[in-house]
Amino acid sequence: MGKIHQKTLQDLEFPTVLQQLMARCNTDLGKERVFDIAPLSDSESILQALGQTAEYLSSLISENRIPNHGFDSIGGDLKLLRIENTTLEISGFKRIASICNTVTTHKKFFKKFKEYYPLLFSASDEIETNTEIPKQIDAVIDRFGEVKDKASDSLFQIRRQMNQVKGKIGQSFASALNTYHGSDYLDDIRESVVENRRVLAVKAMYRRKVKGSVMGTSKTGSIVYIEPEVTLKYSRELNNLEFDERDEIQRILNELTANIRPYGSLLSNFQEFLTRIDITAAKAKYASDTNSLLPEINTEKRLYLRDAYHPLLYLSNKLKKAKTYPQTIELHPENSIIVISGPNAGGKSITLKTIGLLQVMLQSGLLIPVHERSSVCLFDTILTDIGDNQSIENHLSTYSYRLKNMNSFLRKCNEDTLFLIDEFGTGSDPELGGALAEAFLEVFYERGAYGVITTHYANLKALADELPHTTNANMLFDAKSLEPTFQLMLGEAGSSFTFEVAQKNGIPYSLINKAKKKIERGKVRFDATIAKLQKERSKMAKTGSRLQEEESKAREEAARLEKLNAKVKSKLENYQELYDHDQRMIQLGNKIDKAAAKYFQDNKKRILVSELIRIVETENSKRKKKTANQAKAERAKKAQVVQEVQKEVQVIREKKKVEKKKAIIKEKNKPRPIFKVGDRVRMHDGKAVGSIDSLEKNKAIVNYGMFTTNVSVDQLELVKS
Repeated sequence: MGKIHQKTLQDLEFPTVLQQLMARCNTDLGKERVFDIAPLSDSESILQALGQTAEYLSSLISENRIPNHGFDSIGGDLKLLRIENTTLEISGFKRIASICNTVTTHKKFFKKFKEYYPLLFSASDEIETNTEIPKQIDAVIDRFGEVKDKASDSLFQIRRQMNQVKGKIGQSFASALNTYHGSDYLDDIRESVVENRRVLAVKAMYRRKVKGSVMGTSKTGSIVYIEPEVTLKYSRELNNLEFDERDEIQRILNELTANIRPYGSLLSNFQEFLTRIDITAAKAKYASDTNSLLPEINTEKRLYLRDAYHPLLYLSNKLKKAKTYPQTIELHPENSIIVISGPNAGGKSITLKTIGLLQVMLQSGLLIPVHERSSVCLFDTILTDIGDNQSIENHLSTYSYRLKNMNSFLRKCNEDTLFLIDEFGTGSDPELGGALAEAFLEVFYERGAYGVITTHYANLKALADELPHTTNANMLFDAKSLEPTFQLMLGEAGSSFTFEVAQKNGIPYSLINKAKKKIERGKVRFDATIAKLQKERSKMAKTGSRLQEEESKAREEAARLEKLNAKVKSKLENYQELYDHDQRMIQLGNKIDKAAAKYFQDNKKRILVSELIRIVETENSKRKKKTANQAKAERAKKAQVVQEVQKEVQVIREKKKVEKKKAIIKEKNKPRPIFKVGDRVRMHDGKAVGSIDSLEKNKAIVNYGMFTTNVSVDQLELVKS
């Protein structure tokens, strides 16, 4: 793949995307390196970069979230390691240990979840881990950035001696302080610290009375700071030990630096790996903020962008809470060039920039804000001619510049090129410029290049109709209000609505009529016909939309009525069954009542029993006899119904439990009210309201009228202050 020119990236505002990407990086090195992002030269690298970004994006909403990759740059430390006999600072060792641990954590994570993140695992698998460096650093430096006592035996002995000497200094100083405390030699503050040594605060007039070394005086000169003679010997010993300590620490750090120096290139790889992860994470965050995804990448030279958004416009409108209109566009071998026409401020240039920017982003490894059913291909070259490019330095007019640009297009254009030209052919005499633009378009078409151009020229609209693989398109405009709808309509050229827009902006009708007479009658009729067609299309679109809404509503209403009808039918069947059952029970009851009345009169048990048996046999004859299998099936069906009911009950219980937990958490997170005596309160699990009689620590006595109770304030909620 050829390299995409920097001017193309500028035209499409790709550097602005990189600035927004930089704001989403965690590390300083990532923020610097993000501006190196550019369209990649081969399809394999593009697919790998896109795949890694898509994997990271999926982790943002997954339970298996990728660990934090933040690190402090070790660039300065690596430079020192390349110079012989240099020593790293303690902060440098801590940075190196941190970067090693972070890489190890990421390698372990990607190995564990390699099924979810195969491409990121593959990238991490190329890096070898090193756990020895952090171990060596940890053995020498503690988490506070101090060299440990046990970093070496010598250091341990020196520091032990230092502690002993410090103890002696403390004892001897206390002794001197007690000696002079009884006299009037010392100031009220008694002692101070000068150059990290304890000194006596002696009144200036008595400085010769106190034996020791003068360490300084107060600002006013009224106090002289003297280190007592008895502590001087120990202070000198401590100075010697401190010197030995510094020497030993330097030796330890020299040794540690020498141990780490051979791993310079490995540490550089670690930093490079984490920087790449930082940039990938920033791309994923940007994709999340712009609702971007990885569309299908095809090899059939088909560019189908469905519901595509311009990312910069989308984020800007998101902040303003304004609507952003998506565009749908398709380029393929049977429709390789689209000519967009229509009035100014209708969204032609934004549509053009959206296509170009999304293609550049995709080929730079960034996900794009399109519908998931979009399908895209890759181009070797993307050429753009967007905006007014007057060059004062080179004494070029807009048209001269554009002609130079077109010459460059002619050299580079082939079947693997995507070209995007805004206001094609403008800058010269409309008729002559239009003819030249027509010739350029024919060359681009013959070479099989893919492209989108915007124009007002009627001859280019006509050419797009004539060429079999070129399509006219227009940005829809509301013919009544003359307001843009920001919708792209393929298959039809657009009117510029020149005279209509002029009339709307208050230009006198007589002047517009005069202008119409000055141009060819055929052109006016051609533009008027296009305008009329657009108006008709706009009306049809509105009618179609309205009919679709009505049809959708009618379908919903029919479905609702059908559902209601089924419910009513089911209820009627249930009522009928219930009625039939009740009637049978009434008849059975009447028969038993008659038998009971007869028995009451003649008191003959045999006749009663035979009558009851006859009634039971008659009823049983009506019942259908079931086989063992049928009875078993019926029992199983009943059991299944019971099981389903139990499941539903369980689901309802679980929902209630979750709701209850949420309510408890919500209750815990609520700010606790500050209770006062006299407040009306009730307990969380009670309904009775009482008033607080007294408060002590975390307990309150609540008066309910008939009785009082002592409860914790955590169990109370405020009803009324």
